Amino acid sequence: MERLINKVKLFVNDNDKSALAAKDLEMELKKYKFKIVDKDFDLGISIGGDGSFLRMLKDCKFNSKIYYIGINVGTLGFLQEIDMKNTLDFVKRLNSDKFNIEELSLQETKVITENKVYNYNSLNEIVVRRQDFDTLKMPIYVDNELLENFSGDGILVSTSTGSTAYNMSFGGSIIYNTLKTLSITPIAPLNSKAYSTLVNSVIVPDSKIIFLQPDKNNCNLYFKIDGVNREINDVIKVETKIDKKTIKCIRMKDFHFIKVVNNKLLERK
Repeated sequence: MERLINKVKLFVNDNDKSALAAKDLEMELKKYKFKIVDKDFDLGISIGGDGSFLRMLKDCKFNSKIYYIGINVGTLGFLQEIDMKNTLDFVKRLNSDKFNIEELSLQETKVITENKVYNYNSLNEIVVRRQDFDTLKMPIYVDNELLENFSGDGILVSTSTGSTAYNMSFGGSIIYNTLKTLSITPIAPLNSKAYSTLVNSVIVPDSKIIFLQPDKNNCNLYFKIDGVNREINDVIKVETKIDKKTIKCIRMKDFHFIKVVNNKLLERK
């Protein structure tokens, strides 16, 4: 029976350690007759840290027909499942189809301005702040219901996959990565006699749309979308939701999200 994966493209971080790991991986892949190509590939493999994985998805335009996996050459590597020292075992399993396929949700964000509409996909999150990093004051709606009139440094909306990334730094909940949810997490919310703002994450299902509605004093905004910074002026509305399409990640048979949380965040070597 023909194996599932035959053509592979490597997405390599720009450092010596990643380049060396890529050279070793390419040699092992060729031993098992995998073709290393630049287009029309079955599997994208990122080599580096989590940023490499996110850049790979962006380069592939979040193509849902491609499979993805990462070799961790960075530090934490939450998205990079395979440790560099386990490359040989990974290639053997890939050759024998000894892996599972896990589908992860994507976030779809629309930024509407007076003159243009910007569309973005993200795997992890979007962060919204004022460009001058002054206090952001902005109503947050879930569908057409007002959640709160937010006041604070910024608003972070993450996917379940992104719950262990920037979201966690602000005390947001860790969410099982295959759940189709968005998490609204406040960044330094204000609470006083003048302001009343939620200090906890609010988690919503994939059927809901989150709306942010800036006024004229808060319409020049700074966005961080999966680590990429953008400044957009004259924003009228921001809409973010779970996209209908997903990405397909290859997982080894012994992969378990809870084990990853323990190994990456708690276990000390």
